[in-house]
Amino acid sequence: MLRPKLQGFFNYFKHVSAGALNDVDQWIRGRLRSILRKRAGGRGRGRGRDHQRWSNDYFAKLGLFDLEGARKFGINSLRQADNY
Repeated sequence: MLRPKLQGFFNYFKHVSAGALNDVDQWIRGRLRSILRKRAGGRGRGRGRDHQRWSNDYFAKLGLFDLEGARKFGINSLRQADNY
């Protein structure tokens, strides 16, 4: 359910600076860690050991849309198109 919303967000804000998208990516993953921590019976925000427990690779394997990765992909595809 989250992937289409993130893709729409990216399409609307795809021309912002790289740091802004990275900040949003970090916030989203942190919020998801908090939700997972609560479901596991913990309290508080997802910090510390939660980053090892639910790493960025974990979310990538689940198919979470990566805003910064999409931006890099778009820039690289534009650069390749200029070379032809």
